[in-house]
Amino acid sequence: MPTLKNVLQGNCLQDKYIPDFEDLAKIVRQLKEGGFKIAMTQGVFDMFHVGHGRYLREARSYGDVLIVGVDSDELTREMKGPKRPFDVFEERIEILSMLASVSIIARRHTDKHKYDLIKLVEPDILIMSKTTSSFNDDDKRELDQYCGKIEHLEAKAATTTTAKTLRLMTDGAKELAERIERTVTDFFQQNGEGQ
Repeated sequence: MPTLKNVLQGNCLQDKYIPDFEDLAKIVRQLKEGGFKIAMTQGVFDMFHVGHGRYLREARSYGDVLIVGVDSDELTREMKGPKRPFDVFEERIEILSMLASVSIIARRHTDKHKYDLIKLVEPDILIMSKTTSSFNDDDKRELDQYCGKIEHLEAKAATTTTAKTLRLMTDGAKELAERIERTVTDFFQQNGEGQ
């Protein structure tokens, strides 16, 4: 288990990633006893892009430490479909551990209720993206009792992972169709059937 000192000075995955919820609870208790203001957010952070970095930097500005709940690969597939995530959990958290804005990383599992991590941490400020369509007024009412405040941040980039994915798929399908058409046309021309 990382020590509070390692977490606060951490600059690597071993210092920032706390996989065990009991260890995380101890660190959170120590932070609160030390008077640290805790901000928290959660998400997939797949195909990391500039919007993720900007979002996390702004989220950190709301507290002394930022705890980031990262969806496991299984939870991501459950929420986003069988082809996601593109980047495996270990790589996604390694990228996050390189950011100065991220203090602690925790895993969100499929066998946990979607609010278990929030209930454990009871952050001073819960940061949510306005692009999170699954978060509604009922969720807010339920979480109000576990969070000092809930802040909604605007999207921080001109694109999203989902938009990039759709663009790659659309552009790839278009390119494939053009190649097939050229191949078929060339085949018929070479065999004298296109005349």
